[in-house]
Amino acid sequence: MQRAAARATGAAGSELDRRRVCPHHAGDMSNHRLRESTRAHFTYRGAQLNEISFPLGGIGSGSIGLAGNGRLVDWEIFNRPNKGSVNGFSHLAVKAERGGEVVDARVLHGDLPGPLSGSLRSTWLHSYGFGPTRASLGGLPHFADVEFEGTFPVATLAFADQKFPGAVSLRAFNPFIPGNSADSSIPAACFAVQIANTSDDDLDYTVAFAVTNPAKPGAADAPGAPVNRARRDGEVQCLTLGAAGFAADHPRHGDLTVATDCPQVSYQENWFRGAWFDDLTIYWHDFTAPGGFTNRSYPEPASAGGGFGRDDTGVLAARISVAAGQTRSVRFVLAWSFPNCVNYWHPVGVDQEQRDAPPPEFETGEWRNWYATRFADSAASAAYCLREWQRLHGDTVAFRDALYASSVPPAVLDAAAATLSVLNSSTVLRLEDGTFYGFEGVRVDQGCCEGSCTHVWNYAYAMPFLFPDLERSMRDADFRYNAAPDGGMTFRLQLPLGRERLGFRPCADGQFGGVIKAYREWKISGDTDWLRGHWDTIKANISFAWADSNPDRWDADRDGVLEGRQHHTLDMELFGPNSWLNGFYLAALAAGAEMADHLGESGTAAEYRALFARGKAWTDRNLFNGEYYQQQIDLTDRSLLEVYATGDDQETYRGGRSQVMNYWDAEHGEIKYQVAEGCAIDQVLGQWHANICGIGEVFDREQTRSALAAIYRHNFMRSLREHFNPARLYGLDDEAGTVICSYPRALPVVPVTYAQETMHGFEYQAACHMVQEGMLEEGLAMVQAVRDRYDGSRRNPWNEIECGSNYARSMAAFALLLAWSGFEFDAVRGYVGFSPQVADAPYTAFWALGSGWGTCTLDATEIRLQPAAGELRLSSFASDRLVGAAGGAVTGVQVGGAATAYRQEDATLTFPDAVHITNAAPLTIALAAVV
Repeated sequence: MQRAAARATGAAGSELDRRRVCPHHAGDMSNHRLRESTRAHFTYRGAQLNEISFPLGGIGSGSIGLAGNGRLVDWEIFNRPNKGSVNGFSHLAVKAERGGEVVDARVLHGDLPGPLSGSLRSTWLHSYGFGPTRASLGGLPHFADVEFEGTFPVATLAFADQKFPGAVSLRAFNPFIPGNSADSSIPAACFAVQIANTSDDDLDYTVAFAVTNPAKPGAADAPGAPVNRARRDGEVQCLTLGAAGFAADHPRHGDLTVATDCPQVSYQENWFRGAWFDDLTIYWHDFTAPGGFTNRSYPEPASAGGGFGRDDTGVLAARISVAAGQTRSVRFVLAWSFPNCVNYWHPVGVDQEQRDAPPPEFETGEWRNWYATRFADSAASAAYCLREWQRLHGDTVAFRDALYASSVPPAVLDAAAATLSVLNSSTVLRLEDGTFYGFEGVRVDQGCCEGSCTHVWNYAYAMPFLFPDLERSMRDADFRYNAAPDGGMTFRLQLPLGRERLGFRPCADGQFGGVIKAYREWKISGDTDWLRGHWDTIKANISFAWADSNPDRWDADRDGVLEGRQHHTLDMELFGPNSWLNGFYLAALAAGAEMADHLGESGTAAEYRALFARGKAWTDRNLFNGEYYQQQIDLTDRSLLEVYATGDDQETYRGGRSQVMNYWDAEHGEIKYQVAEGCAIDQVLGQWHANICGIGEVFDREQTRSALAAIYRHNFMRSLREHFNPARLYGLDDEAGTVICSYPRALPVVPVTYAQETMHGFEYQAACHMVQEGMLEEGLAMVQAVRDRYDGSRRNPWNEIECGSNYARSMAAFALLLAWSGFEFDAVRGYVGFSPQVADAPYTAFWALGSGWGTCTLDATEIRLQPAAGELRLSSFASDRLVGAAGGAVTGVQVGGAATAYRQEDATLTFPDAVHITNAAPLTIALAAVV
């Protein structure tokens, strides 16, 4: 069923009924809904805590990292990346009192992992040889033991110390709710601290949240001096830290707020200002005294100087009484608002070669963050989170529980869930009109590879299903701002919106991937009006392949085969036919034909189908070498390059070299950077996309399976210790991985770029494709290899790297869930299907579409399709468990307990009257048990 064409899901366009999600009690910190085996797999201890930074923040709002030991790190909330950063002394701390005397007080941290000699890149007072920075708080009492349970989007840390009278847990999350992009984009991190009084006495506990104002003290008359102010907003107590003197549209205008709804609070707007170590000394003196804080407020802003610096810190504290043997919790929200953005990475008027120069000073923002159109400041978003806590927390945990109930191997669940964290990272932005924008990844302090790069984001399959409105906004922006009149698409969206298009030529995988994605968004939403609004551009995208204006002559002879110069995601060009990029073209033609038919353009559909048929036949016949698909090229034929290096088409590359000079290796007499006879990891990538989206067969199925087997045989390495890799090192030593291109036949002197690397998004798509074709052991081994490299001790489980951190391509992993469950969808036709790759019973599949999300459980005697939120309107449902050895005969169908009429044809049920499936009215299919 996985290869059938044009399958899809229930009704489009309805707003999700989020009230259908059962809220969890606000103080409930248990994870009783998670299986113990699941919890065990996602719990990190000891050295596994060392590399953890769990991003907390809304989609496109920036984030703060929660380290494995509980520290707050990676403060990426100022409209750009900020890896390795801390914000002064910001931290959580707890103390216990008995009868008015302090029993114990500790920072809510575990041991500091290091480097214990200091940093090699820091100010001189904190550099190597000076020990860890004071801001680490490693010199304050803290907890001896920490366990970190990371089930994105929720992290739960358990702290223990023999001297502290109680068990302390910290739950951290930000709202992350499929279909609710508004609440999933709040610029805030939510924290619940739960304390179980394990002593024999009633105790009073204080939880303090100290936050440093990110504004730095300067001259007394200069704008930007830190100002800390406490205020009450009904039941919410806020401490807001901002900067004085900036205009409302200045890029540095903004503030932070820490807030709690605990009834009993105290605070200090300012820590003690002094020299040397006075600030931290007096703070700890005040905190470890009985009772709450006495406010300290300075009327004048802090000034620079004072020995070890004068960051201005404030603290907000919540106090609770907990009887012996009882448990209580307090809630905090840390929110931010820095509304004004600028294009610091490629300012208007600065060309490519000048981008490494210091950016100009911006006095006004060029656009605002989307969140600033919803919340006036950080106090507003913090108060919203606290007032809506029960719903936001309940819906987020309900999503987490449904996702982690998936009947897939732990490594698959780990990959699919952990890579969702890219959406909480500084890789992504939401522009003022709500448009989603993404870098490829991020460097330490700036975005890496701008422009929602089409060929990289091709791989990212999480957002189309979880937040389809945001994914459609990417198509909207791409078609509006990147399309030339002849249909050629630049592949990097330029900001601010509306500026001149990027001048570089279109890339083949990005160009035709956009057509496939438009088809996908249509099938997920069922919104034909949306499709119709972009149809002229989509047709131009396809016909650009043979357009006279196409400088790369992709399919000049209109035979369904890309033969010209083809730019692609490995950053160079292929010359001549190859299955990798031609698969995109073929899938786009097949998708285009179906879209044309639906829109009443039968002539266009026939044209596309004829091209598809010719191209598919030629590709299967001429590019398959008996084992796998390869590129057709004579590497010694310099004339293949010279076509693109004459007359008006004389194009230069880096350093002013022409295409011939860039690709021709005169010493060895070969064209460089080609796949040639190599076994490329993406050789049948077009079929992977087609399988997910329901487009149908792009390549011969048996040849596709042979090619996938060859990738596993030649590219997957169980140890990289003896592997030669002159490029970037994403796996090494005894780690396993799958390389981009192997050469089991003839090895060019200079192979395709990145051939020897292990890049995770590529690995995930190939593994997922193997699962689609029933090669479960092979696919699982490749997924396991990636996640073993991200075990917390070696690399951060929530930061898969490629070209920088938080790399978007890794979200290919989400498609593993679809492949394992055999999920099919077509909202245009009102169809869903589930045919799991394994015979497990019960089998639970997570699903999400434009109109709702939930689970489907397939058991020996029943199939239950259960929305958690929203709805499905279905005309048909399919599963291989409805027939044959896979399942029993259907004995009845109910919706919400009421019998429903149906017709069965093989593995498909058709409903004469479309059924409306909701949380209160699930679809239940009764089966006669197989004897």
